[in-house]
Amino acid sequence: MRLIQPAGAVVFLVLVGLAVAVPTLDGFARTKKPSVVEAPPPPPPPPPAGPVGLPDRMIADAAAYDSYMRNATSLTPAFTDAGSVSHMLDQARAYSPKSLVRGAVAAAAIAALRDKTFVASIREAGNSPEHRAQIVDYVLANPAYALVFKGSDEAASLARDAVGPNALQLFLTGKVIRQSAYDIQKQGWSKAAVPDLPGRLAAAEAAAAGDMTPDPDRLLAARQAIAGSASGDMSVKPMSPPYAPMIAQALQLAAIAALGEARDDTYDRLSVLTRDGDTEACLGAAKRNFHQCLAVARPNYEDIFCAGQHALRDTGACMAKAAGVELPPEPLPPPAAPTKKRAVHKKHKG
Repeated sequence: MRLIQPAGAVVFLVLVGLAVAVPTLDGFARTKKPSVVEAPPPPPPPPPAGPVGLPDRMIADAAAYDSYMRNATSLTPAFTDAGSVSHMLDQARAYSPKSLVRGAVAAAAIAALRDKTFVASIREAGNSPEHRAQIVDYVLANPAYALVFKGSDEAASLARDAVGPNALQLFLTGKVIRQSAYDIQKQGWSKAAVPDLPGRLAAAEAAAAGDMTPDPDRLLAARQAIAGSASGDMSVKPMSPPYAPMIAQALQLAAIAALGEARDDTYDRLSVLTRDGDTEACLGAAKRNFHQCLAVARPNYEDIFCAGQHALRDTGACMAKAAGVELPPEPLPPPAAPTKKRAVHKKHKG
């Protein structure tokens, strides 16, 4: 027997099938949209370079150099008694070779930092800690690397001017003091023996061994010069390389200082730039000659000669060579007086 399903049932089944197979409009509305992936925030900018500066010990060395040069070049031959000679000796002998070289390099570096173009060029290149570390390595390894930055020739001129004129003035002061040793010999006090000869020599030798101490006002001036570096406009005549070793080392030190990488904690690494073996040897020879001269000197006028010739003149000559400046030519000696020729009489045969 065949069963026939009513038409209504078929329609119901069809509708049920459609209801299962066909999603509703609400189903479309609930479909998830693809999520948007946001880009990570940009990395923070690299930390900027630290302030331009030098380790405190180098600033003190520069101030000590400045103190010695100001005091020594202000000496005059106006000697009136043994006390004035003793004061002159105190000023003339008050340096140690190594300390004077360290101070001269540091003072020259501070002067080089006055060039705005040089400082700005270096700080622009050192725009990240990695770049700054790389520049320091390059500068320490090769003095010529400091010359690739703009303004290095003007900075070199400023560095030389911090040493050269002082050296020439010290040299000339020594010549004047030395000459006065001859000029005052007619005065009775100048021929008197100097008291406590061993103590006088010991004091001179001690000054050559210890570190130099800056005058307080010069130390303050050095700190202010560092704080105000690369400020103000100036007209400087550029100086072309090659430079004397002391000036080249001052530029190296100034380049690292401009990056903000010359700090107290880097002093030991940078101290190699404040040593100059040739200049230290030259100053050491001048000091030894000074001490040997004092060891045999007795009257006051001989002390004046020793200080003028060796403590001042020879020291100035060493520093001038270190800065790459020429000494003034020595005057030619006066011509010898003509000698009268003895007449020779010949015998004639008569």
